[in-house]
Amino acid sequence: MTTTLRRGRESVTPALRLAVERMDPTSRAISSYHLGFTDLEGNPADGGGKAVRPVLATLSAQAAGAAPEVALPGAVAVELVHNFSLLHDDLMDGDTTRRHRRTVWSVWGPAAAILTGDAMLAVAQEVVLESPSPHAAQAALLLASATRELVRGQVADLAFEKRNDVGLAECLRMAADKTGALLSASAAIGAVLAGAPAPLTEALAGYGSAVGLAFQLVDDVLGIWGDPATTGKPVFSDLRSKKKSLPVTYAVEHGASVLARWLADPVPGEEHGEAELRRVAALVDSAGGRAWALAEADRQMRHAQRLLERAGLPAGPREELVALARFIVTREA
Repeated sequence: MTTTLRRGRESVTPALRLAVERMDPTSRAISSYHLGFTDLEGNPADGGGKAVRPVLATLSAQAAGAAPEVALPGAVAVELVHNFSLLHDDLMDGDTTRRHRRTVWSVWGPAAAILTGDAMLAVAQEVVLESPSPHAAQAALLLASATRELVRGQVADLAFEKRNDVGLAECLRMAADKTGALLSASAAIGAVLAGAPAPLTEALAGYGSAVGLAFQLVDDVLGIWGDPATTGKPVFSDLRSKKKSLPVTYAVEHGASVLARWLADPVPGEEHGEAELRRVAALVDSAGGRAWALAEADRQMRHAQRLLERAGLPAGPREELVALARFIVTREA
């Protein structure tokens, strides 16, 4: 984890804990576990995610010449929306582990995961709307729109599971919604709360969209070839679920007919042994899926950097935003 992410997480965590305190006791306890504040028994723990989204929010306020504290309501809100989506996503995908720990639904059941995610989403809007910024309503609208796009991406992702004709272009659109929309909002919400001019907030939103797509491309590579000890997920996890991820879709579209037939076979991926999954991963690789995904992630990262340079951001926030984009492209978990 970069110094920027570590510092950003430390600055946002106290406010995030206060936001969680608003929830009913059950949702509060489950949220605290999911966010890494406690273990399963409710004892204090030191875990949680990378905090990419709240760090983007605080950096965007600084890019607008404001103090990072101006973005704090937005930073808390985007992290809550992100984790709302993770709670529901784990349930829909049937994932039993996240960040090397059991997922909420696998411990407390599907209903608890749904309701806790709903509580996070509601508190996220409350926190933004209570911001002292005169632009709080605009920030809340940005967050609500991003959430709607995130849900649209999730709907498309689920629909892909029942189709064998998913093209690369629509897979990219799905990733832009499911992952890019919230990262775009995260990269702009601090500037919105700071009252930045539209050209600056648009440049930051564009940067976030590009970083979001890069994030998903790398995530999809890790979903096949990532080290389970680092990612916290089983080896070949996306192939076990026959997920039509970006590297897989690229490979199918570029001539991997054997792979296309394997995906269409009704036998679930998790019923195949590791040797078979390794063979399928090699098919994706030999068809160029991994190389293309990593190259496209790098291209998106460079596009994000150009947007920042054209916007004339202050050197400090610009350098940190560029470093964050590079971290996303080179990360291993």
